[in-house]
Amino acid sequence: MSMPSDGIRCAEPLLHASSVGFQPPESMRGEGTGASLPAQYASAKPVLVGLIGSGIQASRTPAMHEREGAELGLRYIYKLIDLDALHLGPEALPELVTAARRMGFAGLNVTYPCKQAVIPLLDELTPDAAALGAVNTVVFRDGRSVGHNTDWWGFAESFKRELADVARQRVVQFGAGGAGAAVAHALLTLGVEQLVIVDTDQERAARLAAELCGRFGAGRAAPVADLAETVAGADGVVNTTPVGMAKYPGMALPAHLLHQSLWVADIVYFPLETELLQTARALGCRTMGGGGMAVFQAVGAFRLFTGVEPDPERMRRHFQSM
Repeated sequence: MSMPSDGIRCAEPLLHASSVGFQPPESMRGEGTGASLPAQYASAKPVLVGLIGSGIQASRTPAMHEREGAELGLRYIYKLIDLDALHLGPEALPELVTAARRMGFAGLNVTYPCKQAVIPLLDELTPDAAALGAVNTVVFRDGRSVGHNTDWWGFAESFKRELADVARQRVVQFGAGGAGAAVAHALLTLGVEQLVIVDTDQERAARLAAELCGRFGAGRAAPVADLAETVAGADGVVNTTPVGMAKYPGMALPAHLLHQSLWVADIVYFPLETELLQTARALGCRTMGGGGMAVFQAVGAFRLFTGVEPDPERMRRHFQSM
């Protein structure tokens, strides 16, 4: 029997996507909980969400979401939809988003390389997502799909906790893609006086700089002119590219450009200790890894998916324990 051109065939990649098994919280283990664990789990409110991206098998996001859901009494199922594992490219994104809607997903997280490509597929964008031109969280509700961006807030919250006292007159950012747009917005919101943007696509860097100047004021952002000179006179460096991930090893800038007076931030979190952070720390630089941003963007996404307020500190402890 032939398969229909949509519906079941469309949902097939999601049906075969991996998911983290349910891990009961401490509050639901042992004796004295009344009903049995299977009964509690079966009666909990179901929430089905997923993450679409490439090379995401090492992601801690599913376990972090599922554990917090369990702590809050939700039957929370978070599926990894890894384009690489499914042998699909970004061109499959329309099919995957349609399948998720039809299968009753509450929403999707979206990561590299889909944060900008997903926008035309959505019914609506929040003001933040529209301004940034990037979406990392899609919510399906009342027959509509709404794109949000919790990345910029997640980076800002992490920065406030780890690098609140650093100088920020000039910062060099590597990457002008979806994540780069969010981090750039966060950095200027946090008071960076001038953000210099470096990208392998010079036109994309110039375009992002122009958009930021339109929102934050003339001269607040600029594409790089001379990389060595700019880094030499900078207070900080931020990597928002995928370089440093297990799939894309290496550094976004030559190691010899780093110097001790820099602070260095990386949004990559698998691995947590990227080559950039190791090299910078060996020079004596203050550093910030991508774990904090991963946690706080997840806090925002969890709130949007469920309508329930998560516990950020509990989610951070769980992230660090993995």
